[in-house]
Amino acid sequence: MNYILPILLLIVSNIFMTLAWYGHLKLQNMHIIHGDTPLFIIILISWGLAFMEYCFMVPANRVGFVGNGGPYNLFQLKIIQEVITLTVFVIYTTWSFPDETLHWNHLAAFVCMIAAVSLVFMK
Repeated sequence: MNYILPILLLIVSNIFMTLAWYGHLKLQNMHIIHGDTPLFIIILISWGLAFMEYCFMVPANRVGFVGNGGPYNLFQLKIIQEVITLTVFVIYTTWSFPDETLHWNHLAAFVCMIAAVSLVFMK
């Protein structure tokens, strides 16, 4: 559980982050909000979602950090977080925006991120 809890918290955090950053675009496509909605309203909604992101991100880093008894150093936590971010983003984008297509270069970039995770765990 020591290894899994930070990762689960990072996944939830990144779901909120993705919704905060890109959810308003989906709501606009669904005509729930309009292009003329004041930007400060969109920012406030996104800020509320980003607050939820932080409610999971901070504990993930706190319990996951080796200095607090966790299994990961800061570099490992950051690389894990970036891979989770990319994974959540790809899933959200392909599901919510069917016109946005995943190309070979996107997959190649993802493979490079996975390679980064492998490298950061090498001793």
